[in-house]
Amino acid sequence: MAHYAHSGLHDDRSDWQLLPDHLDNTAALAACRAGPLGLRAAAHMAGLFHDFGKYDPAFDRVLSGANEQVDHSTAGAALLCARVPAGLRPVAEIIAYAILGHHAGLPDRHGADSSMERRLDAFCNPIAPEIWDAAAFDWRPVAKELAALAGPAFPPFDLSVAARMVFSCLVDADFRDTEAFYARLNGTTPDRDWPYLAELLPHWTRVFDAHMAGFPGDGPINRLRAEILSHVRQGAAMAPGLFTLTVPTGGGKTLASMGFALDHAERHGHRRIIYTVPYTSIIDQTAAIFRGLFGDAVLEHHSAIDDRRTDLKGRDKLRLAMEDWAAPLVVTTNVQFFESLFAARPSRCRKLHNIAGSVIVLDEAQALPRKLLMPALRMIETLCAHYGCSVVLCTATQPAFDSRQLKQGGLPLEGRELAPDPVRLARELRRARIMQGGDMDDPALIEALRGTPQGMVIVNSRAHALELFNAAKAAGLDGLVHLTTRQYPVHRRAILDDIRARLKSGAPCRLIATSLIEAGVDLSFPKGWRAEAGLDSCVQAAGRVNRNGEWPVEDSTLTVFSAPGRSMPAEVKSLADAMRSIAPRHDDLLAPEAIRDWFEHVYWKAGANLGQKMASQMVCGQSGTDFPFRSMAQEFRMIDTTMVPVIIPGDAVADEAIRQLGVEDVPSGKLARVLQVYTVQVPAKARDLLIANGKAGFDHTKLRGDQFCVLSDRSLYHADSGLRWEHADYLSQESWLL
Repeated sequence: MAHYAHSGLHDDRSDWQLLPDHLDNTAALAACRAGPLGLRAAAHMAGLFHDFGKYDPAFDRVLSGANEQVDHSTAGAALLCARVPAGLRPVAEIIAYAILGHHAGLPDRHGADSSMERRLDAFCNPIAPEIWDAAAFDWRPVAKELAALAGPAFPPFDLSVAARMVFSCLVDADFRDTEAFYARLNGTTPDRDWPYLAELLPHWTRVFDAHMAGFPGDGPINRLRAEILSHVRQGAAMAPGLFTLTVPTGGGKTLASMGFALDHAERHGHRRIIYTVPYTSIIDQTAAIFRGLFGDAVLEHHSAIDDRRTDLKGRDKLRLAMEDWAAPLVVTTNVQFFESLFAARPSRCRKLHNIAGSVIVLDEAQALPRKLLMPALRMIETLCAHYGCSVVLCTATQPAFDSRQLKQGGLPLEGRELAPDPVRLARELRRARIMQGGDMDDPALIEALRGTPQGMVIVNSRAHALELFNAAKAAGLDGLVHLTTRQYPVHRRAILDDIRARLKSGAPCRLIATSLIEAGVDLSFPKGWRAEAGLDSCVQAAGRVNRNGEWPVEDSTLTVFSAPGRSMPAEVKSLADAMRSIAPRHDDLLAPEAIRDWFEHVYWKAGANLGQKMASQMVCGQSGTDFPFRSMAQEFRMIDTTMVPVIIPGDAVADEAIRQLGVEDVPSGKLARVLQVYTVQVPAKARDLLIANGKAGFDHTKLRGDQFCVLSDRSLYHADSGLRWEHADYLSQESWLL
């Protein structure tokens, strides 16, 4: 009797895919993906047995149209665990996790009904004995591979990452073979042709060199930037591993780190470059810089709009690349990068095997959440130690990852510094002073702004920024500008261009903003005020004061103030308290020793809240494993609040893309790429309120599902302050009066 993996178009089954063919194809594809990871044998075994449950006669009936439920993902895992030799139980379980999870997601070892333990215990073998007994295994190469990937410091964690990598190779291979089968059946060809980084590097390097040569070399700042770039690129000759790049704001970190990545990848054969930024508010700016240099081989991936479609129809090259990160240069966010590495869902994990062998630049490395610091650092260490990655921790405020506090947690992360002399750079690039301003309520801030034609105020919440802006407008201040994530990215870019033009011409420019301008935004004010926060945030804010050295340093101040009556999030308050504690010990809060002191104080206060328990959850011994994959995926959330996108019909480009939501032949991925820069992230309950009151809705749900929520009441979006959603229900009730 023939067994099949996928049905075709013909009732005689002449075009159906035979199950042995699918298993062999998937095993070969998985092994190919796992070769550079040192996991070829493990991934091959996972591919051979991932769909072993389709030998169940009930599955054949399902393919013929029967309304039955068949769990085909447990049999292969059960077979491996039943036939594993004594002492190799952990080896079998590592592959079993991948097989059990290739549809439903990586399971926990214990606990819920979906756990490995319960699924294996409940398994009743329906497969014919001649098929079950004929299965053959070669455990030796698999055991050898896994032993080589279990480092001496944290072997259980290392093996859990190996299991994730096998899982990634399996789910990608399974999807690719299934996709190829149906593509042949339908006469289509998926567009997956991305060039290899090695092919592009000679041209990219020439383009980069020409771009950098176009910068003027006169002036002390430009000469210093040129020195930094040259020194950083010389460091590319060093062996792969962990690096730090500590350069004050305005020293050219972004381009210097890219120069290192290009040279390092060419010298050591890295497969791709991954550039991560902390915030979606600046990712489009960073991606635009690299796309302007290197063209369309740059993939920008973040979660402004996620394509949740699971069918093959409507997928384009960009969306396919977002699934597996096959592009040679990926620009993404910390959230997307780290949450994928700790994810359980197949769709999030497919890209993991392509992270291996990459140069990874973590821009603004200080922005890693403290509560997840230990597992994140342990993952970085494992990627460098076992998967051929080089990681650059790139920041103006280098976190003390080698501090005694982290050593006590078992993980000092010590990188090689790429900058020529961080202490000297801090001194020579210092262009502002941080001052303590005490209590300043909104009237005091308005009067401070009144006293300077050009100045900025940064506060800790969108609500405070909006209230302060409205109060300043009522007080008659001219040149007022409001910048907030209530505005969609295209609008924010236009506002930033207007701010730069005002600053350059000397026109009044009084900016009220949230922290979104603190990272990667090229602005230069003569003075600024910053609501109390962590020293890292204050240093970033100071980088927007006298950024280009237009004014004397002694006159260029960032005043840190306390906002009476304004509550702070608990995380921000603890960081502000740490700054208050260390400030009396330092004359210059911008000095590297002050920044290190602050980080060490934060780590000391945080203690176990650095995620030490999470980093130590993985257990592996002779009797087996205890890897809580699903639980860890739920715990490892870099952003606690649930924010969801609303599309703003901002201009003709957005309007045309919104119209095309109703056109079936236009891929969802293409529209998501256009519309992600016209979105505002709002609380989920706020979006529900907008939808319930007819102010927004999902356009063309039959075609696009619940992916594209579009604002229908344009009066809720204001040119000066963005989207105001707070009173959508009130506006709905009162609209009949208008």
